[in-house]
Order: sequence, then structure tokens, then C-alpha cells
Amino acid sequence: MSNFCLYCGNGIKEVISWRGLFYSEPQYLCAECQKGLQTISGQRCSYCSRPLEKLPDELKQDEVCLDCFRWEEDLKWKGILERNTSLFEYNDFLKEYLARYKYRGDHMLAKAFGVQLANSIKNHQYDHIIPIPLSEERQYERGFNQSAALLEEAQLSPLHLLSRFHSEKQSKKSRRDRLRQEQIFTLLDKDLNGHSILLFDDIYTTGTTLRQAAKLLIEAGAKQVTSFTLARG
Repeated sequence: MSNFCLYCGNGIKEVISWRGLFYSEPQYLCAECQKGLQTISGQRCSYCSRPLEKLPDELKQDEVCLDCFRWEEDLKWKGILERNTSLFEYNDFLKEYLARYKYRGDHMLAKAFGVQLANSIKNHQYDHIIPIPLSEERQYERGFNQSAALLEEAQLSPLHLLSRFHSEKQSKKSRRDRLRQEQIFTLLDKDLNGHSILLFDDIYTTGTTLRQAAKLLIEAGAKQVTSFTLARG
């Protein structure tokens, strides 16, 4: 008995095990595609989850990558985002997978991550989980918010507390431009006194987007902001 891989279309063979007799999780990717997802393991940056073992020495400072070290040296951003946790490395396979998911409208691809996201996020303490929103223009282009859809597949109930102005992608900007950029988010509710917030996005790339959102939430009274992303770019 088999079903078909959401990504490549090949059949998925059912593996019989003692555990499977009592509890079975739906399989959405074949074994070959599953191999393409590289879980982050080993030593990682204590702030952003970037794998440190693959970084040259000049790009890390003890247990922190150089990028996060610079964020924490800047008094404007120090402590704004307590930490980020990411599941997977943003390798070539996942880059193409997410491109097909986000830009070609293959919404069903989110199903492959539901169980793993649910199991990972349940270990985090938070009062509200907030997906990073798209601007109205981007939402119209794609037809859905990829971060919110991932949370829905994990059967989590996100709080849509942020709205976003349309702007150029952060990855296309220099670090100086990212630091100088004006706030791209607005809050729909400003009563967050004492709340712990978990931000969620599909990819952590530069950290700017998450920190801008976190800064707004801290200014609104949140006592702590952490983040969780599917991938670490």
C-alpha cells in the first residue's frame, strides 16, 4: 500500500513497524525527498540557530555567529529578539521546495511539515504565536500567507496582530540599509503588557524582519519575544 510524494510524485511505501501498529503519522514525502531536508544539528548560534561548525572562524565569536554578535553590540537592537530556533538548513533542496510552495502556489506542500512543527513548537513557552505577515500586495500575488499556512498545518492557532507595509525584500539590501530602514510593521492591538510572544516565519535570513516585529511588540509591552522558523538561511 502506498500514496504519493507531494513534491516529486513518486510512490511512498508504507513501512511496517510495531509503533506503526498503534500509532501512524501521515507521510507526505518519499524517502528520497525526506533526505533533502537537513535538520540543523551540532553546535549552533545561541541567538539564531545558524550551524556554527560550517562557519569559518572569522565569522563566529564563541557560540555566536558574527551577524548576531553585531546585532547585540548595537544598543538599539540588543536583547530585542531573545533567540530564534530553526528546524532545517536552507539548502538547495529546501530552497527549491519553498520557492514552489510560496511563488508557484503549491499550498499543499505545507502538509509535509505539520507534525514536526507541532512537536517542536510545543516545547516553547508563549502566550501568543504570531506569524510574520505579508504586505497586501504580496498576499494578493501569492494568494496566501506561507507562514500562517504552515502554522495551520501544525494545528496551531496564530494571532494575527501585525500588518505590514510593502517594501523591498530584506535579502536584497546591505546590512547598513537594513539597520537604517524604517519600521515596516504596525500593530493591530497594543495591549501586550507582560505577554510572551513567539514570532513565526518560514525562513530566517538576515534577522531584520523578525527584529523589527519584535521591537514593535516590546514597545507595546511584551515581556519577551522569541522566534521560530522552518529554515535558517
